[in-house]
Amino acid sequence: MTRLKVLAAMSGGVDSAVAAALLAEQGHDVTGVTLKLWCYGRSPLSPRACCTLEAIDDARVVARRMGFPHFVIEAEEVFRARVLQPFLDAYASGRTPYPCALCNQSLKFGDLVSRMELVGADVLATGHYARVQQLAGGSHGLLRAADRSKDQSYALALVPYSVLPRVVFPLGALAKSEVRAHGERLGLAVWHKPESQDLCFVPDGDYAGFMVKNLGETRGLEPGPILSIDGRRLGTHRGVIHYTVGQRRGLGLAAPEPLYVIEIDAERNAVVVGPRSALEVPGLVTETANWLMPEPPPEGMRVEAKIRYQHAPAGARILPLDGGRVEVRFETPQPAVTPGQLAVFYDGDRVLGGATIARALATGRSAPHAVGLVPGPAASVRVSGAPQTLDAAPSPATS
Repeated sequence: MTRLKVLAAMSGGVDSAVAAALLAEQGHDVTGVTLKLWCYGRSPLSPRACCTLEAIDDARVVARRMGFPHFVIEAEEVFRARVLQPFLDAYASGRTPYPCALCNQSLKFGDLVSRMELVGADVLATGHYARVQQLAGGSHGLLRAADRSKDQSYALALVPYSVLPRVVFPLGALAKSEVRAHGERLGLAVWHKPESQDLCFVPDGDYAGFMVKNLGETRGLEPGPILSIDGRRLGTHRGVIHYTVGQRRGLGLAAPEPLYVIEIDAERNAVVVGPRSALEVPGLVTETANWLMPEPPPEGMRVEAKIRYQHAPAGARILPLDGGRVEVRFETPQPAVTPGQLAVFYDGDRVLGGATIARALATGRSAPHAVGLVPGPAASVRVSGAPQTLDAAPSPATS
C-alpha cells in the first residue's frame, strides 16, 4: 500500500468522521480539518444541525481518538460571499437555489483543495457517498455511490473536473449501517449521532424566516398577486421568497381542485398557480454547464437527467447552446422544473456533469407569464432548499 498524505474534511458528523478514521486505520498520514463557516454558532440548536461549535469539538475528539492532528480554518467570509449571498440573490429573483452544490464547488473542493498544497497533501478526503474511479484512457470519473439511497453525486456535479484525481471518498462503497458499525468498532463518540438533514445552516427548514431574521433580507417580501395560468387574480401572496415551483401548501386559496405554484415571476412580483397537470414540462435550459469529463458530450447524446435531489433520473437528450449552456429534452415530460436547482446528467453510474436550471422550455401554450408550461399529469415534489410542498422529504446531507 502506498502511504498517502491526506487532508480530511471533517464536519463533526459520523460520515466525515468515519471517512477520516478509516484512512488513519489503513496507515495513511491524515490531517483533519474543519471549515468554520458563518453558521457555526449561529444555527438554530438542533441535534441534526452540523453547523455548531459542538460539531467542531466532535471532529476534534475523533481526531484525538485516531491519533491525527486536527485544525479549524476560518471560512466565514468565503461562505458568506460564495454561498449565502448567492442563496439570498436567487430567492429574491424568484429562484429556488441549491446551496449545497455551491458549498462543495467553492469551499470543500475549492478552498480546501488549494490548501492541500500548503500542507503537502496528496489527496482530499470527505464523507460524501460517491465514488471516483480511473477510467480507460487514464481520465477520472465521478460515479454514484454503491448505496443508491445515500448517493450524493447530485450535490457534487459542480466540482471542478481537475480535482477528481486528487479526491477520495472512503464511504462510496459502504451502506450507512456499515458506516455506523465502523464508527462503533473504532470507538468514535459520534457513531450514533443523528444525521444532518437538508440545509446545514437552516436545520429547522424555515428558509424564509432564516433569510429575514438571521440575514436581514428585505427583498422578495412585498405582497403581490397570485395569478391563475390564464391571468386571473386569485389572491395575494406574502412575498416571493415564501414560494417555490411545485408548492401546494400555504397558498391560502379556495378552489375546486388543488392548486400548485407553476411559476414565480419576480419581475412582476407575481406567483402563478395552476392544477397539477400544468407542472409538467418537455425540457429545460441551463446556465453554463460544468463537465466532469475531458470534453463535453456529443450533441444529442442520451442521458439520464436528474432535476432535483430526490428526483428519479429521466431519459433525455442534451443539446449544446451558446455560452456553454445546455438544452435538455425529456423523453417524457417532467414535473416542476425549478429554476435555481441543478440538472445533473448521468450515463449509467457516471456523472457527466451538471448545471443550474435557468428556465423550463416553453410549449407554445398561451399564458400570462414568461415561461409557457405544458398540461399533463404530475406528481407532487419537494425541492431541496425550498418551502414545504406535498410529500416532502428532507435531502440527506453529508455529516
